[in-house]
Amino acid sequence: MATARFRFYEELNDFLDCPRRKCEFEYRCAREATVKQAIEALGVPHTEVELILVNGVSADFAYRLRDGDRVSVYPMFEAFDVGPLLRLRPEPLRLSRFIADAQLGGLARLLRMLGFDTVHDQACSDRDVVDLAQRESRIILTRDRELLKIRAVTRGCYVHALEPMAQAKEVLDRLQLGAAARPFTLCLRCNLAVAPIEEELVIDRVPPAVACRHEEYHACGGCGRVYWKGSHWQHMCARLREILA
Repeated sequence: MATARFRFYEELNDFLDCPRRKCEFEYRCAREATVKQAIEALGVPHTEVELILVNGVSADFAYRLRDGDRVSVYPMFEAFDVGPLLRLRPEPLRLSRFIADAQLGGLARLLRMLGFDTVHDQACSDRDVVDLAQRESRIILTRDRELLKIRAVTRGCYVHALEPMAQAKEVLDRLQLGAAARPFTLCLRCNLAVAPIEEELVIDRVPPAVACRHEEYHACGGCGRVYWKGSHWQHMCARLREILA
C-alpha cells in the first residue's frame, strides 16, 4: 500500500465525502496505483480535473503514487493561464460542441436555443454517447459521474444543477461561453442551422393566423421546420436573457 495526502480545490469538493472536503486528507491506495485511479476511487471523475500537482510539480494521470506524496487536484481553470504547466489533455475543454445524455433533454434544448451545437437522443446508450463524443470532439454533459470515469472519455462536464435553466447557466459559467452564444441559429428539433427563407416558400406551411401577422421567417435546412417571431419566440428570448444575465 502507498499512503499519500490529497487536497481538492473548488467544485471538485462536491464529489468528496464531507470529512474530506476543503482540507488535506490522507488516503491509502494500492502500491503502484496511478494518481488517476486514486482520484476516481475518491469519487472525482477525471474529466473534471485540469491540473494535478504532486509535491508541487505538475503531473499527468499516469503518475504512480508513492508513500508520502502530497497531491493537489484542481478543476478547469477559467481565469488563470496554466499553459506553462503540464495539462492533462492536448486540447482545451472550452469547445462549444456538446452531447447531452438521456437525462438532460431540457438542457440540450436550451443550449441549442443559445446556438450551441448539442446532440441529444434519449435512445443513446452510454457507449453511444462516448463513441460520438470521441468521433466529433464533443463535450459530454451528464449527471452520471460513472459515465465520466470511462477511460475513453477526455471531455466531459458533470452537471450539478437539477433544473434546465440552472443547468444552462452552470455550463455557460463554467466554460465561459456567454460571449459565444448565437441565439436562434440552430434548429431546436434537429440541431442543424436555420436560415432566412422567403415568405412565399413557407406560406402554406404556417397557420393562417401566423401568415396574416408575420412576413419574416427562418427555416431549418435539415428537417424543414419553420420559425417566426411570435409570442413563443418572445418567451424564449426572456428565458435566454435570464440565462445570459
